[in-house]
Amino acid sequence: MAKSFNINQIRKDFPNLSLKVHGKPLVYLDNAATTMKPQSVIDRITQHYSSETSNVHRGVHYLSEKATAEFEKVREKVAKFINAKKSSEIIFTKGTTDSINLVVTSFGRAFLQHGDEIIISEMEHHSNIVPWQILCEEKGVILKIIPIDNTGAYSVSDFEKLLTPKTKFISLVYISNSLGTINPIPAIIKIAHSKNIPVLIDGAQTVNHMPISVQELNCDFLAFSGHKLFGPTGVGVLYGKSELLNKMPPYQGGGDMIASVTFEKTTYNVLPYKFEAGTPNIAGVIGLGAAIDYLNEIGFDNIMPYEKDLLDYGTKALQKIPNLRLIGTAKDKAAILAFVLPNIHAHDLGTLVDEEGIAIRTGHHCTQPVMKHFGIPATSRASLAFYNNENDIDRLVDAIGKANTIFSKNL
Repeated sequence: MAKSFNINQIRKDFPNLSLKVHGKPLVYLDNAATTMKPQSVIDRITQHYSSETSNVHRGVHYLSEKATAEFEKVREKVAKFINAKKSSEIIFTKGTTDSINLVVTSFGRAFLQHGDEIIISEMEHHSNIVPWQILCEEKGVILKIIPIDNTGAYSVSDFEKLLTPKTKFISLVYISNSLGTINPIPAIIKIAHSKNIPVLIDGAQTVNHMPISVQELNCDFLAFSGHKLFGPTGVGVLYGKSELLNKMPPYQGGGDMIASVTFEKTTYNVLPYKFEAGTPNIAGVIGLGAAIDYLNEIGFDNIMPYEKDLLDYGTKALQKIPNLRLIGTAKDKAAILAFVLPNIHAHDLGTLVDEEGIAIRTGHHCTQPVMKHFGIPATSRASLAFYNNENDIDRLVDAIGKANTIFSKNL
């Protein structure tokens, strides 16, 4: 059951939010890059290293059995969090990039052939472009791109135009990290499955903003990262339907992913261990479990309306700034505000607002094709989380005003 949404109390849960930067209280608006961690996550990681440090799955002694039990509890939490059928469909990885590469390397190499077509979109993160390009070079498969419009969105009809009998895989971002666009993924999956085409969803920017049920969505794969879910870095998740994962060859070889090894033949472990070679990020997984606990306690029923109000407030506040141009104005958006100013390069603006204690992200955000589409080198991006408030937006607006004043004097 979700607790009452008290923004002041929630902010106290995140120790980094009390920091001062350049002598001023921190305003953290770089949540699409990584999120802050609540004290409960920090404490849980410390507890693991303080009282249950051991390797998992391999020992019969107390600490190993304790660590293994806690580690596997998190697999069950993740399965419940995204409503997977079974915990064995949850593969622990290093992050979203690692999860996507696992699918490209294992599924792609095993089942995609010369001339087959893969569909992605123009707004994908580089981690959902480059691995597919590598596969195209290796196997002669063809990458097809859903174009976006000038709001930073695409329609289901845009997607359908690319479908052919040669389409064998679809890999799409649910929420754009650089635009905030929420894509029509449920409709796309339904169409894809009517033609027996599997679909991978990049959920890195989704799982922290809205609930996902992989059974309701019916996606074949879902990738996301712990550090964008208020958990630690270096840990991520790949969900895959068991019938597909069972057919796929291992991604890496090593310890724990085997059933038996001889010089004549190696047999592989069952799911999910077939895809988890070597010692995993045990503390990271346990921290991810604590982050999910925290997020469940707050509740998406509280988070979603609060973030929508904050996005509306921020959008209106930024639109009042003379000559500021918002990049990404789709009707359906998550809490990301990207923008450009005609006389200030994004990197210069990022430096100036940092002097006011404000952290935003500047650059191409690992989406260079998006920048090319809009004819710009970079944007400034303020990405919001449920611990941000209207004062954070007001301080950003004030800092942009100061930057405008500085640059206008130099013109």
